[in-house]
Amino acid sequence: MASMLRSRGARLVGALSLLLLTASCIRPITGPGSPNLGGIDVTRVGYRQSEFFLYGLADAYRPVAPLTSDGKWQVERDPDNSGVGFQTRMVVHRPANPARFNGTVVIEWMNVTAGADLPNEWTSAHNEFVRAGAVWIGLSAQVVGVNNLKACCGARYARLHHPGDSYSYDIFSWAARVVRGDNDLLGGLTARRVIGTGESQSASRLVTYINAVHPLVDLYDGFLLHSRGSSGSPLSQSPLPLVTTPSPSLIRDDLDEPVIVVQAEDDVIRSALATRQPDTPTFRLWEMAGTAHADQYMIGVGFTDVGDGAGAMRMLELLLDPGPPAGGCAKPSNAGPTHWILQAAFHHLDRWVRDGTPPPIADRLEVASSSPVVLARDADGNALGGVRSPHVEVPIATVDGLNSGTGFCGLFGSTTPFTPERLAERYPTNQDFVDAWGAAIVALVGEGFLLPADGWELYLAALTLPVPA
Repeated sequence: MASMLRSRGARLVGALSLLLLTASCIRPITGPGSPNLGGIDVTRVGYRQSEFFLYGLADAYRPVAPLTSDGKWQVERDPDNSGVGFQTRMVVHRPANPARFNGTVVIEWMNVTAGADLPNEWTSAHNEFVRAGAVWIGLSAQVVGVNNLKACCGARYARLHHPGDSYSYDIFSWAARVVRGDNDLLGGLTARRVIGTGESQSASRLVTYINAVHPLVDLYDGFLLHSRGSSGSPLSQSPLPLVTTPSPSLIRDDLDEPVIVVQAEDDVIRSALATRQPDTPTFRLWEMAGTAHADQYMIGVGFTDVGDGAGAMRMLELLLDPGPPAGGCAKPSNAGPTHWILQAAFHHLDRWVRDGTPPPIADRLEVASSSPVVLARDADGNALGGVRSPHVEVPIATVDGLNSGTGFCGLFGSTTPFTPERLAERYPTNQDFVDAWGAAIVALVGEGFLLPADGWELYLAALTLPVPA
């Protein structure tokens, strides 16, 4: 009995300490200007935006055994590089009406590949977050994003300080701690589920977080990784000793918390074929036919789409006329189905975390050659296998992950519209096209890879397309 009382007392003391600690780790940002984030005006979708400093003492980590490709990494806090001060920022998007909050908080590790914080998952999936009533938080987890904020907007962000990306994993843990322990951050709302997400470089950093740090701290209820590479990011890096992760790095298969990995065509071609792993009771891999690492929605249309159908209409128009190539690119960028499938993935992950209902299992993209990786394609040039949207089942263009040119062109994929003759051959009348498109939507919704609201949006948009021309 005495030991039981001591145990209960220890848990109460621990909970009180966490509450006191996290209550002192955020502060509203009230300097001149507004969050340097871009994208839609959240008030148009019934949300509010706020911004906070997140500060505290962060630790780096070091391995206690070799890091192996199975992802079952053993690490510990580095006693020589612990308790280092940091101050970064969190951008919070929450429902203006508290009654709409569904209890889920999505924390995005914002992407810094372009030299500044980019909220790629908010841009791509915000309509689903809004429909569901989730809170989204964008975290400036890496030193590049923090330094960019200080350089661009010093009057607002002069207090920011980042000790280096070796500490980014602990900073990501701090974000979840304050979400769970301080509802001032959420405007009085109480988080019941916390999901971590990130795209591209951020997804690779989450591979390391999930495999190395998450088992030690257990602060997230689930993860969605979008367009990960073949390895994790370094566990530690300059100015600390460099600790790289193996390639390939799988997601460890002994987790209690669910993980969904969503991959575009070119992710599979470039590096992720090596990271294919079986679906399990806590793991799903979706590979999406007709998609690119970054597409016309992520780099443009998603900035203004408020879910009223105009965004869907614009994306389908881009299949017929994608416009000129982006600067330095060989082909016009991909106008495929990524964000619709991604929204379904977030929906299923939330259900998985909430009540244990698992997402559907997806076929893998078909591979014609593994060295080098070449995907199998149909006569129109669209990939075979994988999650198959109407864009590849009822095509009016070739959409893929292939492009070339300067800068980020290799990530943008391409769109090659069918000629008027090809459209007329494939769809003799507009009704032929609409019927086939609608049937493909019904099938994908039934499989669970497209949400009903998005299917309806896609169908209504297709009704006005001049197919055939």
